[in-house]
Amino acid sequence: MTAGGDGTGSGELTYPEIGATRSGDLPAGYRHVRRHEPLGTGVEVFRRAAAALAGWRLQRGIGIRIPDGTPAPAVGGRFTGRLAGLVGIPGEVVWVVDEPRRYGFAYGTLPGHPETGEQAFEVTLDDADLVWLDIRAFSRPARWYSRLGGPLTYIAQSLATAGYVAVARRAATGR
Repeated sequence: MTAGGDGTGSGELTYPEIGATRSGDLPAGYRHVRRHEPLGTGVEVFRRAAAALAGWRLQRGIGIRIPDGTPAPAVGGRFTGRLAGLVGIPGEVVWVVDEPRRYGFAYGTLPGHPETGEQAFEVTLDDADLVWLDIRAFSRPARWYSRLGGPLTYIAQSLATAGYVAVARRAATGR
């Protein structure tokens, strides 16, 4: 996909495969993350989980500082999170889905991000009233320190993903 009228973001994204997390067909040459996790049952669980996503609660819940007043994800919306107060994490929202039984978005990396790639978060309420969280991502190191980190970078990404799931489960249950 390319930036523009097809529902993806625009600008200085640091990778060419913009929007690839939407279909789940993740591009070669990157590390991939795919998680499909149950959050609970029912419309209220879905609504709470979707509200947590829209309010950046998953990112904040693992220690990424998203500035107060950052609006809900919207295509083309930009933000700069901070990790440990030191590492800037600039991103741009590249797609959003907001339907009665499905909510989610993806953001891509901007210059200055330690990685290059895209990450998607999606909550769905299936026909059996089960609520699911899907996280899809593709990334590779973009900065000298993330390349130097090697396997530690991947461990950190795995821990972050597990943290996102834990925060979504707490939010979905109203905690």
